[in-house]
Amino acid sequence: MEILNGFLDALKGLWTDSGFTQLAWQNYVMIAVACGLLYLAIKKQYEPLLLLPIAFGMLLVNLYPAIMGAPSTELIECSAYEAAHQGQVINYAVTTMNGVSYYNVPTYGGLLYYLYQGVKLGIYPPLIFLGIGCMTDFGPLIANPKSFILGAAAQIGIFITFIGAILLGFTPAQSGAIGIIGGADGPTAIYVTSKLAPELLGPIAVAAYSYMALVPIIQPPIMKALTTKKERSVVMGQLRPVSKLEKIVFPIIVVIICAIALPSAAPLVGMLMLGNLFKESGVVERISKTAQNELMNIITIFLGVTVGATATGTVFLQWKTLGIVGLGLLAFCMGTACGVLFGKIMYKVTGGKVNPLIGSAGVSAVPMAARVANKVGQQEDPGNFLLMHAMGPNVAGVIGSAVAAGVLLSVLG
Repeated sequence: MEILNGFLDALKGLWTDSGFTQLAWQNYVMIAVACGLLYLAIKKQYEPLLLLPIAFGMLLVNLYPAIMGAPSTELIECSAYEAAHQGQVINYAVTTMNGVSYYNVPTYGGLLYYLYQGVKLGIYPPLIFLGIGCMTDFGPLIANPKSFILGAAAQIGIFITFIGAILLGFTPAQSGAIGIIGGADGPTAIYVTSKLAPELLGPIAVAAYSYMALVPIIQPPIMKALTTKKERSVVMGQLRPVSKLEKIVFPIIVVIICAIALPSAAPLVGMLMLGNLFKESGVVERISKTAQNELMNIITIFLGVTVGATATGTVFLQWKTLGIVGLGLLAFCMGTACGVLFGKIMYKVTGGKVNPLIGSAGVSAVPMAARVANKVGQQEDPGNFLLMHAMGPNVAGVIGSAVAAGVLLSVLG
């Protein structure tokens, strides 16, 4: 009989500890959302390097919330603890309640809690920028400096959404963190939010990376709605060759100007330009390869999984959080629209020599936004190759989003 009772108690313990009794309905909703994102990452291949780890982190934390649990302390009666740990030197603080002494025994946090500190402390974003710099060719931007205008135009969505968020009742700091989603730059969004509104880091990070991954779905309807068939069919002339000296001098000049004008942007812009200098100098090939491959891949895994793990059902499925996600989508759409509209202006000013589609690449989703601009252009003319022309605004958008982040940090920080 004792064996049977012990067996039943074990089964009861298993049931009590299982997810069937621990999870709320919100967790199951987020599990379904995570599975949908995994489908988009694997089947549709929408930025799988970002979307897959984010979706799996979201899935994992809603199945086992303790994996993001913070460390704490547990009160254990001193006599009982000493009896169980005879001969051990005990240095824990003691709390006395009702005449009974208890040790404050520390407990460990979940695995992803510790990995998440790199997000929370703003360590991962600059390292991601270092890797991006090593993989980025600023040649199209140097060859066509007018691309800076399109990269800057796409950042207007950040400030429009900033105003909208304030009108909806968010604080200026929170509004700045929400608006930065419009730059379509996950590392920048994380960096700014960790400084201005760390309490919103989870939903903003998930929104920023999700919209980056969904660029092929979000951008084309906006691009087609704002342009005519004639404009989309414009074939642009070949870019001039860019010398090695120009490519070496460019990151040095950019970091000097940005760091002096906006010191708050120096960590992001500085690491981006350092990575690019690694690449273009040609004298540190080993470091360059490490930064753009091993280091970048490791940080991407940590960043993606921990960002996804912030999307617990009970926290994420709230009206305020959903409002942030909605405002982030507005910011991204406005950034795309402003880039295209400025592209139309350049189309008029140059007498039809600029295809307005490249303005959509002014958001900082590298290189997906440039690929989407090229794809939409080829739907009108299969022989029209806009990729290199779109890369100019695209890399300008990377710099532009970092500069916009510096402005927000300087004004609101």
